[in-house]
Amino acid sequence: MIVKSIVIFAFFFIIASLAYALYSLVKNKGSQPSEKALKGLTMRITLSVIVFIFVFIALATGMLEPNGIGMQMHKQKALTSEQK
Repeated sequence: MIVKSIVIFAFFFIIASLAYALYSLVKNKGSQPSEKALKGLTMRITLSVIVFIFVFIALATGMLEPNGIGMQMHKQKALTSEQK
């Protein structure tokens, strides 16, 4: 549960940094590209890479288990191959 909370919290910050960059771009419409927008977009990319690595490690170590449609199909395929 804590892993999911960390990922949700990180996604919130990714959206917030994207909104901050958009606000900076709109605010400085006619002038040079804003340093604040660049920092916001850099933060978004950094957070996205960190979340991707964190989720990959969590899946590899078993802290996070996939349970979507694809995983259910693999489980059914494994059960039918065991029964044969």
